[in-house]
Amino acid sequence: MALKRNNMIPNAHFHKHWDRRVRTYFNQPGRKKRRRLRRVKKAADIAPRPVAGPLRPVVRCPTFKYNAKVRAGRGFTLEELKAARVSPKYAQTIGIAVDHRRRNKSTESLQANVQRLKEYRSKLIVFPRKLSKPKKGDSDGEELKLAQQLGGPLMPIQQVFAPSKARVITDEEKKISVFKSMRIARANARLAGIRAVRRKKKAEEAAQDPLKKK
Repeated sequence: MALKRNNMIPNAHFHKHWDRRVRTYFNQPGRKKRRRLRRVKKAADIAPRPVAGPLRPVVRCPTFKYNAKVRAGRGFTLEELKAARVSPKYAQTIGIAVDHRRRNKSTESLQANVQRLKEYRSKLIVFPRKLSKPKKGDSDGEELKLAQQLGGPLMPIQQVFAPSKARVITDEEKKISVFKSMRIARANARLAGIRAVRRKKKAEEAAQDPLKKK
């Protein structure tokens, strides 16, 4: 067709070697097999230790959006290990991850992780370095025969969520504003130091001049 009006002159390139630029993934089945063999080899190398690695604590996700969920953390705190009567050095030798940076900010998380450590130790089978010379804390021969390598996740973390049923909002709940309460609490926390200085200054002035009106 003839060109009409002030349009762009067609300059289509249909002789590009597109077949040279196609990305193929024919090695995908081979990589899948290689990854599987590596997993099997790693499991055999670390046997009879669990395949999932060391035991991790239960921690809350950060930020207001996700803090209702729990996940596996980096390692247990020194306070949690002390409450469970496990030294940090010994914990790393029996498959317990240690994180000296994390701090416990609530009693609930501390108690939950201490209970997790106690449950892990109750199920733990410790192999002696020398079968002929077992040391204190090592398992006996009958327990060693029952030892099997754990292939799945090590003490999986369960999401604790209790959905509430739908109900009618009461008159008392309608009067309360959660947004205002949160804003007031944040303001009180932010201005706590300034208000304390003001109260102290006002008390000093009142002590200097007892006749001054309060």
